Amino acid sequence: MTISTLDQKTALIVVDLQNAIRAYPVAHPTAEVFANAGALADAFRAHGLPVVLVNVAGGAPGRTETQRRATGERPADAMEFVAELHRAESDHVVTKNTWGAFTGTDLDAYLKAEGVTQVVVAGIATSAGVESTARHAHENGYNVALATDAMSDGKAEVHDFVVSNVFPRIGESGTTAEIIALLAATRV
Repeated sequence: MTISTLDQKTALIVVDLQNAIRAYPVAHPTAEVFANAGALADAFRAHGLPVVLVNVAGGAPGRTETQRRATGERPADAMEFVAELHRAESDHVVTKNTWGAFTGTDLDAYLKAEGVTQVVVAGIATSAGVESTARHAHENGYNVALATDAMSDGKAEVHDFVVSNVFPRIGESGTTAEIIALLAATRV
């Protein structure tokens, strides 16, 4: 753990934990990732702090060297958030069309209107949606915390590389339990 405090006005951002993600293989058991993200969301709501649930509806249009995932017919509930997040009426929903949750969305305006100074980011994939969102949050001046056991990537070595080499440059990391404990301590 490197995180030792949370700001009074911290928001949780959960990236791409939607039903469509269940079909993609990831390095860590999705049941654990979903449960940890759900526990974080429940804790933030219990403390009256903003919870932002992000889903993805498409991808950036630029060319890449790697083949994009098939964009065929998706199940009707593909964009719905996983049940483990216990979506609440108070949650702010962001639908994105790029890796990061800030580009082309109202996320920054929403956070600023709420007086947020720090964000905790979780979700899938560590090296794509989570990292892009965390980088952009850092660039926008937010303190950033990463819930490393509430995220995963397609390959364990990619997840581990990002957690060990990228995240320390843009924020602080901790486990779900550590972040929930800090949340409780900050709200005394």
